[in-house]
Amino acid sequence: TAQVAFPTSGRVDYQLGGAWQPPGDVTIVARDRTDPPLSGVYSVCYINGFQTQPQEADFWLDEHPDLVLRDSAGEPQIDPNWPDEMALDTSSASTRKDLAAIMDEWIQGCAADGYQAVEFDNLDSYSRFTGIALGDNVAFATLLVGMVHDRGLEAGQKNSAELGTVGRDQIGFDFAVSEECFVYDECALYTEVYGGKVIDIEYDDTDLEGLCDYGDLPPLTIVRDRDLTPGGTFWSCDD
Repeated sequence: TAQVAFPTSGRVDYQLGGAWQPPGDVTIVARDRTDPPLSGVYSVCYINGFQTQPQEADFWLDEHPDLVLRDSAGEPQIDPNWPDEMALDTSSASTRKDLAAIMDEWIQGCAADGYQAVEFDNLDSYSRFTGIALGDNVAFATLLVGMVHDRGLEAGQKNSAELGTVGRDQIGFDFAVSEECFVYDECALYTEVYGGKVIDIEYDDTDLEGLCDYGDLPPLTIVRDRDLTPGGTFWSCDD
């Protein structure tokens, strides 16, 4: 598959809720790794790098129970905002190595399918769970990005604006994917590091008054419904 360079113009769509054919001026599309990339655009492959996907709970609990982060009672730690996701245990070099081996197969799948890039979700899991630290997730992210680069793809930092230049200079991310940097007034934290290589997704169930006049808004900003429904809410300030 021919490589497509990261475009800093055009429009972006975020399709984790299911693949659909967006308008023709879209130049970047992010999809779940289980969906095929959209041909002819810069396609980003979504991998939940630091937590489990809802439909994969049995895979982790049955086949890799030692890689699920546990609480003091030995129970899996559950994301308070996403109760069908569990945290992955990045707290040791051993668990990070085992997790990376699993995800390298997924990364290879993204490359084989024709994606240009990979984004890893929940980099900020250290802020919601006990037993893992920022340094653990930085170390694991560095492993993941190295594997992405080994496959000839680019790697996107998902959220975690507080990392600053660590994401680019230490971990090695090539671009950023932000959710709601307008709502949280942190868009400049991304653009100061990644310039025009920042994708931002805002959601239509929040107060977006002033969005299109916001001076720090990345050009690659899209408004979607929070469920990312195929064919659902889709507009940008260019509309």
